[in-house]
Amino acid sequence: MALVKHVVHVIVSAMFTITSTVIAFDILSNNNLAVYWGQNSYGASHHNQKATWQQRLAHYCEDSAIDVFPIAFLTRFYGEGDLPSINLGNTCNSGNSAEFAGTQLLDCSFLASDIEECQAAGKIVTLSIGGASGGSVAFQSDTQATQYAQVIWDIFLGGTSSTRPFGTAVLDGIDMDIESGSQTGYAAFLKALRKLMDANEKQFYLTAAPQCVFPDANLGDTLNAVGFDAVYVQFYNNWCGLQNYNNSDAWNFGTWDNWAKTKSPNRDVKIYIGASASPSAGDDYVDPGTLSTIIQETMAQYSSFGGVMLWDVSQAYANNRYDESVKDALDQCYIPTTTASPTATSTTVTTVTTTSPPTSCTGIKYWRKSSIYVKGDQVKHKGHLWMAKWWTQDDIPGGDANAWLDEGSC
Repeated sequence: MALVKHVVHVIVSAMFTITSTVIAFDILSNNNLAVYWGQNSYGASHHNQKATWQQRLAHYCEDSAIDVFPIAFLTRFYGEGDLPSINLGNTCNSGNSAEFAGTQLLDCSFLASDIEECQAAGKIVTLSIGGASGGSVAFQSDTQATQYAQVIWDIFLGGTSSTRPFGTAVLDGIDMDIESGSQTGYAAFLKALRKLMDANEKQFYLTAAPQCVFPDANLGDTLNAVGFDAVYVQFYNNWCGLQNYNNSDAWNFGTWDNWAKTKSPNRDVKIYIGASASPSAGDDYVDPGTLSTIIQETMAQYSSFGGVMLWDVSQAYANNRYDESVKDALDQCYIPTTTASPTATSTTVTTVTTTSPPTSCTGIKYWRKSSIYVKGDQVKHKGHLWMAKWWTQDDIPGGDANAWLDEGSC
């Protein structure tokens, strides 16, 4: 439904011409990694290990391992002043941040630069609504829900308001992580949001995070009514979770694939494997090697496969950068997108693909914006191996500075 905008920068000088491709986020790719940020999940259960607590969002955007950051969570629709409430764990909460006057809406505008930095790095940052205790995100009617879409648009997305929690930053979309309550109004709310999104020149996305049990009790009807761009199926804390992958009576990715191709209003919707990022993040945790095998087999079998979702970034970083291991597995199995079906929200694109054999990136670290590199240093970035041509810092591989030699996909 929503298509990526690939941007090609061409630098022309008197002596030579350099063409570099900046790889933007591609919703139709099958190697995307989405990781929730905001709740400091690891720190919440490891109070004495402050070094592993959640960091500012920009900290996690210094390399290319993670493609999508759903910010968790918007926890209430109608707080004081009929405006929503958000809580971002140790980073922005009622104990360390002010509320807008007459509301219970936190002013987290100091995160605007973080969000914009992540977006400049080719990542998308969305707002997740609900969570495990999200029973206060409910509507009484479709009319109420349709009207509330404008509120969310104005304070988080492309509208204007004097109460914007993230200041000038414009988020890239909305994620529905609804785990309790009624679905009344959700379809109307999201359709109204989609209408606002489609009227804007910026690309926005709608995603959802249902339980793997099909149909999902809290989002099933909404999924059938709204054209989501991606669905992060939670294959954890459930009998159909990752630990039952080899049980054909339990593992049901095929059911979700069939839904994507036959029931979803958006037949290009991508289905993600949702996983716990460490043993303390939730049940059904599997080690990186096991998940790599599952990724390889699922990607090969199901065309709706879009990548992996992890809960959450604090757990992944504390678990020896579990996110890097997952991204490595996704990149190794990556099948380039060569065609795209036009829809009402489509944008014409040119997709650049490579057919050369992949290069080995075993043992190579991801490029980090704050690191210093010298001639000959190698890094991974956006599924490719890169070698530094000279001393460099903060020069993105494939960027206009031309500081890196592309040694091929890996």
